[in-house]
Amino acid sequence: MRRHRKTKILATLGPASNTPPVMRALFEAGVDVFRINMSHTDHAMLARMTTDLRALSETVGRPVGILVDLQGPKIRLGTIPGGSRMLRQGENVRLVLGEKSAKAEEIPIPHPEIFRAITPDHALLIDDGKVRLRLVTKGDDFAQAIVEVPGEIKDRKGVNMPDTLLPMSAMTPKDRSDLEAALAIGVDWIALSFVQRPEDVAELKQIVAGRAGVLAKIEKPKALESLEGILELADALMVARGDLGVEMPLEAVPGLQKRIVRAARKAGKPVVVATQMLESMIQSPMPTRAEVSDVATAIYDSADAVMLSAESASGAYPVEAVQTMDRIARQVEQDPMYQQVIDAQRHAPDATTPDAIMAAVHEVTQTISARAIICWTQSGSTALRAARERSRAPIIAVTTSIETARRLALVWGLHCVTCEEIFSLEEMVARALGFAEADGFAIKGEHVVITGGVPLGVTGATNMLRVAVVGAK
Repeated sequence: MRRHRKTKILATLGPASNTPPVMRALFEAGVDVFRINMSHTDHAMLARMTTDLRALSETVGRPVGILVDLQGPKIRLGTIPGGSRMLRQGENVRLVLGEKSAKAEEIPIPHPEIFRAITPDHALLIDDGKVRLRLVTKGDDFAQAIVEVPGEIKDRKGVNMPDTLLPMSAMTPKDRSDLEAALAIGVDWIALSFVQRPEDVAELKQIVAGRAGVLAKIEKPKALESLEGILELADALMVARGDLGVEMPLEAVPGLQKRIVRAARKAGKPVVVATQMLESMIQSPMPTRAEVSDVATAIYDSADAVMLSAESASGAYPVEAVQTMDRIARQVEQDPMYQQVIDAQRHAPDATTPDAIMAAVHEVTQTISARAIICWTQSGSTALRAARERSRAPIIAVTTSIETARRLALVWGLHCVTCEEIFSLEEMVARALGFAEADGFAIKGEHVVITGGVPLGVTGATNMLRVAVVGAK
């Protein structure tokens, strides 16, 4: 099955979609990678959904990616005396360390790391930013704050601290347990929530040890301050606009989205744009015009993938949401302006042989109007370099590793194919031409560009470019 678009679709599984028939319908509608959110999934459900998705992949004969999203540290209020409290603008309030307080005027927070890290003038947001406090003074187990944005607070509501670098790991004990369960059953990607610094990614990478790709979710202002270091360590990024829009001014998020996407593309690493992309389709069979424009903007920006969250996990129209996203992507990619925008964002190749080869592949493909690029890749690095160029021609990524094929399912423009090991350049060319013809990318007499590494089987040794004609003897 061939996708007639290059942007990939990532869809979240949940009560509306976690059965084999719906998974199959979602795949056929256009899903390339499925997300499993560990905030709402136990290990038994994780194992069942992974088994079902692997069976789906076998049935359809295509690599299907699985991304497990770790919950991350959730900072919440404690128990509010009386269950709730209305805060007035300008009111002085006292925050105290603990699960609860006997004093009605105090707001308990059971997180000592907050009191260690906050300083005067830091903001504290409650319930997705509906209530905003500004810190005035602090002690070891208390803080005084003034209410800047009034509203009602309730038991266990979430807390965001955009100005504060919290001295805590991005992984909780629950995350570590979930991670081991996910790695044991062989998922393809692990998404790390609430990344603040490169060290958070390094910690996860050390545990994963190459068994899955590591995707860093950019959703905190502190992560933006260390974006270059995070990107250097992570295998992929996600623009997680939900919490990012809570901790940053909403009007800043579109520009930050473009900055993150462009940084990832320059680095040659996949990037996902997520959160509220087709939010109205949770309850409606049709999106709003603004949502369509939002998805289209991410595609024009050259994001590798766009993501559905509640739309596919718990919404009333999960399949329709995927179909809508697929139609938007195909329409945008057919727009002549799309390729002009993509070409304008190209970066000069790095000063390495593999990058120089891939830049040459791009130029040759454009010059002779080749119908496809065929990349032979073991680790996936050759295919990632090809995707970075954003050529007009589709890219067939051929690998002997099903794990690599599944991981590359997230990457822009890649049609992943697995095959047995080959032992000669002639066999490489013959198999490449066969894949191009069999999957409908080229017909007899049309040109394709083939790239890979010689000698065969050496990871990261991309050094060969060859133009071949389908059906030629």
